[in-house]
Amino acid sequence: MKTIRASEIGAYLYCARAWWYQKQGVESSHQAEMNAGTELHRQHGRTVIAAGLTQTLALIFLLAALLLAVAYCTARLL
Repeated sequence: MKTIRASEIGAYLYCARAWWYQKQGVESSHQAEMNAGTELHRQHGRTVIAAGLTQTLALIFLLAALLLAVAYCTARLL
């Protein structure tokens, strides 16, 4: 029994005819557009990862600053 992937279901729901052509091995005539879309998604994925890393780094710096402020205040009181 063949495994059906979620992307295959999505392709069928989007356009049953395109799904059927793909199953028959017929290549799309819009390869350039599809490749451009793939590259756009790849770039967006990199941007999302970079934003997540930047946010994590910002939180680390914030925690470090808070710890330094607490240490400074504690040292001043003693």
